[in-house]
Amino acid sequence: MKNNNKMKNYSLLVLFSIFWLMVSCKAEQKTSESKSGKVALMWIDATANFERFSSPDTIDFYLEKIKSLGFTHAVVDIRPITGEVLYDSKVAPYMEEWNGVNRPVSFDFLGHFIKKAHSLGMEVHASLNVFVAGHNYVDRGLIYDNHPEWASIVYNPEKGLIPITQEKEKYSAMVNPINKEFQSHILSVLKEVVGKYPELDGLILDRVRYDGITADFSDYSKAEFEKYINEKVEKFPEDIFKWEKDKEGKFHRINGKHFLKWIEWRTKNIYDFMALARKEVKSVNPNVSFGTYTGAWYPSYYEVGVNFASKNYDPSKDFDWATPDYKNYGYAELLDLYTTGNYYTDITKEEALANNKSVWNETDSKAHSGVWYCVEGSCENLRDILKDNKFSGGILVDQFYDKPQDFARSIEMDLKMSDGVMIFDIVHIINKNMWKEVETGMRNGGMIK
Repeated sequence: MKNNNKMKNYSLLVLFSIFWLMVSCKAEQKTSESKSGKVALMWIDATANFERFSSPDTIDFYLEKIKSLGFTHAVVDIRPITGEVLYDSKVAPYMEEWNGVNRPVSFDFLGHFIKKAHSLGMEVHASLNVFVAGHNYVDRGLIYDNHPEWASIVYNPEKGLIPITQEKEKYSAMVNPINKEFQSHILSVLKEVVGKYPELDGLILDRVRYDGITADFSDYSKAEFEKYINEKVEKFPEDIFKWEKDKEGKFHRINGKHFLKWIEWRTKNIYDFMALARKEVKSVNPNVSFGTYTGAWYPSYYEVGVNFASKNYDPSKDFDWATPDYKNYGYAELLDLYTTGNYYTDITKEEALANNKSVWNETDSKAHSGVWYCVEGSCENLRDILKDNKFSGGILVDQFYDKPQDFARSIEMDLKMSDGVMIFDIVHIINKNMWKEVETGMRNGGMIK
């Protein structure tokens, strides 16, 4: 009888211990969503914040600040457009200096972010600029140092076919996305990051795209496209498209006979890379989140070779630039996390209709207008093309310097109409002291009480 009681007591002790461990572990788990089920991401750009975020105390201070305002994720940029990285790497050069400020490699920038954020119950997702390897304003980066052959060849309306390093009005020295040597390099960087930081919650890939409609017109791209269509391109680039100047001196694109297949092929290239990148990253850490950022302007995003819609959406029914096969390269289902730039100053559809603004986004070859180009209308349209896939609407803070109250409204609208909010970038909020607007938007959006 005594032995039975001992066994009974022992069993109760074991059960109690297991229960206590479960409770303790649950309390230590990182939370990826707020109680509302939404996520809120604060982006921390690499170079814009290089000096400020070069000390552990500053990192701690601002992580605690954004946590108190309801943010669930810190997006930490670790590969700026130069191709250098902000961690001790064996496959990429370390960015030890920017604008005269030095940051020793001994300072584990990303590691400290992860440790502090996790102690607060926040996630850290590392952002990397992908198909870019140089800064054209300062002639710095991998393209300038060692790999000029990586530079994308662009079809400039005035100069013809030139390396993108000669387009000094563009700050990003983009690469040809199908360059196999570069793909091998960037995949090794992605795998190294998730292997070096097993506690990292996720990656958010940026600039996984062509530079624009003018890229890439290299001999290699021509040869690969010819393989795709199983036909020689007799006139290149004119059989894709050509530039014509009107009486006012403005250039207009005249599409050639291969234009639609060219658009389809470029989009397939980006899809194939995203599928490969996901596979490679997950082979190192199956649990790490695989995400990306794109612009929200889908009606013209074909110009950069990206179909971020669901594979269940057929754009050929809505847009004349999409072939029936274009839908096969929608990559929404490849993503664990997706954030998109609702970079519009009109918040509601009513405002967009009343103001009738022309919006010229960074990647566009011309201006556009309509209800898609406001925060509310964008979210509605994105819901339609993404189907059941989640997205978080993004905000470009410096668009609201003159109307900070609309910054708060934009946060609120994104939280209402999408699955979260992403704010780019913390530097603008700090420099312009826009924390009050952040708090108002987050409170009205249900992220804080």
